Amino acid sequence: MELFFRKYGNEGDQPIIILHGLFGISDNWVSYARRIAMEGFEVFVVDQRNHGQSPQSDNFNYLALTDDLFDFIDENEIEDPIIIGHSMGGKVAMRFALENPHMLKKLVVVDITLKAYGPRDNHRQIIEAMNSVDFELVRNRSEIEKQLAVYIPDFRIRQFIMKNLHRKDKNEFEWRIYLEGLENNLDQMFDSIDTIIKFDKPTLFIKGGASDYILIEDFPQIRYNFPNAEIITIAGATHWVHVEAMERFYQLTLGFASGEPSWYDEEKWNKENKPKEV
Repeated sequence: MELFFRKYGNEGDQPIIILHGLFGISDNWVSYARRIAMEGFEVFVVDQRNHGQSPQSDNFNYLALTDDLFDFIDENEIEDPIIIGHSMGGKVAMRFALENPHMLKKLVVVDITLKAYGPRDNHRQIIEAMNSVDFELVRNRSEIEKQLAVYIPDFRIRQFIMKNLHRKDKNEFEWRIYLEGLENNLDQMFDSIDTIIKFDKPTLFIKGGASDYILIEDFPQIRYNFPNAEIITIAGATHWVHVEAMERFYQLTLGFASGEPSWYDEEKWNKENKPKEV
């Protein structure tokens, strides 16, 4: 499957591959990609299958998504990338790293771990909300958001979902995401990665302090499969840690990618970013 991607930075620089989460799109990561590319990285931001402008398929599971990443790296002749994955993208990245440790240099996993996750009603509610939109009755984005608000009261999540809107022509919209493929395979997105294989290259896990996707009791399993993992919690951030704590997330990932460990110093960070007294 030939995935759509956006590329920033100069050819020959250290490559970074970014994988979005469920309901995400490469466009969500453009600002981050442009910024980190200026630090000497060649950045590839991918639309995973059934998302964005990539092809659609009824085959939607972590085996397929991991194979897509393997093919993407092979087809684009990317050597020793640093892979950053959020949520579903993080699970793809972990599985790829464990199966193909020779094909990447470092790994960043954002607010997800190896365990199986129980059914999360909010994911099905999002699909229900998106399916409920009658595009024949709407003329603009505001009217679409009004229909979504019936199911999704959280403004931030509505804005995130509306990134999937595509204007077919002047007066007609559609969802670019393949909702049927996601809905029919949603349970597989909560599968565990169950293996004794270890990835011993540098790995960074970033956890949102207000998120329940990674818990303290998950740390031993992370450290078993990723013995050189650094686990950093960003206080107050939810599952969308890279959005809610954008600057801290950027500095952590830049420091990790560049080999600058000083960015892990929480005391140093808090001191340098202490609010100025008025």
